[in-house]
This record gives sequence, C-alpha cells and structure tokens, in this order.
Amino acid sequence: MTIRAAIGVVNIEAAAVAEAFAAGLQAGHDQRDAEVLNRQFAADVIWGSPYGALVEGYERLHPIHIRFQQQPATEVEFRYRVRHALAVSEDVIVAHIARLAISPDGKAVVAELRPGSTVLRNGHVRAGPPRWPLVASRGAEHSHEARRGVPANS
Repeated sequence: MTIRAAIGVVNIEAAAVAEAFAAGLQAGHDQRDAEVLNRQFAADVIWGSPYGALVEGYERLHPIHIRFQQQPATEVEFRYRVRHALAVSEDVIVAHIARLAISPDGKAVVAELRPGSTVLRNGHVRAGPPRWPLVASRGAEHSHEARRGVPANS
C-alpha cells in the first residue's frame, strides 16, 4: 500500500470562509453588479472562463465581468454552492465553488462539466478585519445541455 501525503490542515473556519465567499459571488450575480461580484478578488487573480480561456489579473477580468453583468438576464437562475473546502495552511483554503443553473421550475440543471477550484488566501487590509481575496479560480465549461434545461442527474 502506498502512503500518500495529506495537504489539509485543521482550520475550523475553512467551510465558513468558503460559504461567505460564495455568498459574495451570489450577491454580485443577483445584483448584476461586477463591483460586488469582484470585490473579493486579489489583484493577481487567475480566472478560468466558462469557455476555456485563462484571464490573469483583476484589471483584465473586471471589464469582462462588467460586460457580462450588462447582458440581459436569462430565464435560468444561477446559484453559487460550496462543494468542498480544504485548508492547506493557516491562511490558504482551496475550495470548489460550483455555479449551478436552476431552471424556472426550480430544478438544478448542469452548469459545469468538470470541477473547478478556488484558492483563498487570508490577507489583511490596513484598517478593518481580515479578508480572504480570491487568488485563483479554474472555471468549468458550461454545457449546452444546461442552456437547454437538461436536469443535472440525467
């Protein structure tokens, strides 16, 4: 039997931090406001687009999210859900935060084809409480089935 190293450390805040981060993403999405959506992002954020592109840096990502939020809303709602959170050090959490599509009848539909990962690092602002800015995110491709409303478990 091969012994494998574990990278996780005890951090009782990991799940709550990931949930709070997802709630911030949700608030930005619901308000259709890129400022709110992106307020948790670090300057050197790395973001994987739903279409496979890699965007490096807040200055490049923010205008993309502004354009995205200005588009007309669709019939499908999106919900950010934490699927997993793991602290890998005292100040770094790796989380899978999924963006799920919810059809008008309330059923979850497929929004992502493969897992993504989010890395949060505990930093400090000069005044105020600690914050957990997004350092990196690898998005998942959106399926055409999600856009057509195919249930996630089919």
